[in-house]
Amino acid sequence: MKLKDFIPLFLINWYHFALAFLGALVYGFPSKRLKVIGITGTKGKSTTIELARTILENAGYKVASASSIKFKIDKKEELNKLKMTMPGRFKLQKFLKKAVNAGCKYAILEVTSEGILQHREKFIDFDVVVFTNLAPEHIERHGSFEKYREAKEILFRECKKLHIINIDDENSKYFLRFHSKQKFCYGVNSNLENKSWKSITANNSNILEDKIEFKINNVQFNLNLPGKFNIYNSLAAITIALSQGVNLETCKKALEKVKEIPGRMETIVENPFKVVIDYAHTPDSLEQVYKTLSNGSKLICVLGSCGGGRDKWKRPKMGEIAARYCNEIILTNEDPYDEDPNQILSEIKSGISNTKDNILNIILDRKEAIIRALRIAEKTDTVIITGKGSEPWMCVANNKKVPWSDKGIVKQELLNKVVG
Repeated sequence: MKLKDFIPLFLINWYHFALAFLGALVYGFPSKRLKVIGITGTKGKSTTIELARTILENAGYKVASASSIKFKIDKKEELNKLKMTMPGRFKLQKFLKKAVNAGCKYAILEVTSEGILQHREKFIDFDVVVFTNLAPEHIERHGSFEKYREAKEILFRECKKLHIINIDDENSKYFLRFHSKQKFCYGVNSNLENKSWKSITANNSNILEDKIEFKINNVQFNLNLPGKFNIYNSLAAITIALSQGVNLETCKKALEKVKEIPGRMETIVENPFKVVIDYAHTPDSLEQVYKTLSNGSKLICVLGSCGGGRDKWKRPKMGEIAARYCNEIILTNEDPYDEDPNQILSEIKSGISNTKDNILNIILDRKEAIIRALRIAEKTDTVIITGKGSEPWMCVANNKKVPWSDKGIVKQELLNKVVG
């Protein structure tokens, strides 16, 4: 038992609330001098932030952004090494203060359900909030999917100015209930006409091997990003920009310059075979990644997308999805924290059916697992490494963080093969 287990919940809530107020007070409530955009949902938050920031910068604005990938204030950026998507109250308010001092007009923040539970969004004056999508995640932390959704709801209750909602998500009606002065909805080939909101629709969408195409009004977008999910991420970013008076041509020019998003379906090499890393850590996102890459090539999947101490329910499901799409599966460690990593892998394995179509390897050492995948891959194969994306740490027992880079391991091993 930990000390916090003996403290009443209302005292813990007041503690987090007080920290949020003190953080804002110390830094002078900086959000009041910015246009703050909060993005929440289960998937696509970081990518949407990267794309929205790119558009606004190309429109001539100074922008700050904070996501699980990096922190950026105008032209200065640093990797997010916190192992925390949404920073703590003081760090977040300090970030906003720096954005003000740098002359930024916009700050775009990734807002998580955990952050909301700990009142990290309090005393931030959000001008725009965006709902990307919702799927089961952090169920053990919240107690149920409904309570997870209710945590996200708080952001929409607090912001009364502008709501942007993915109308194609089955939870959109839930978030449309909350009052705001303006509403924008976006979707793919959707019938969005409604007097209550402004609608942005992507038509004539086409998903190619490494590209996506779609049209909004008469403007054709040809983006160097893979997968249907990136149509939605792009749509969210475009809708943010349009809500701020940026035109579609500027959106097009900005997005067509984007070659990749770090750790999000990021292609590391194309030859002698393709190697991709991705952050996928929910069953739905993992399936979307595999589905996008299963274009006839053999899939060699390094699967380690289940961290310790949370969301145990999803582990068999991840194994089941891998069994459906992967020709070879290599189960490996991710962020075990204080949980036995062998137990985690055993629970993932329980979802993998024993079929001859899947070759299963269990290699606890993540580096060795990646090296194994690269050594068995042949020309035309695709190696997909999921779970960590661009994260710079692996979290193990006793609060220890080990420096990490899936991308670095891939590049070093392929270099060794060439040199050797």
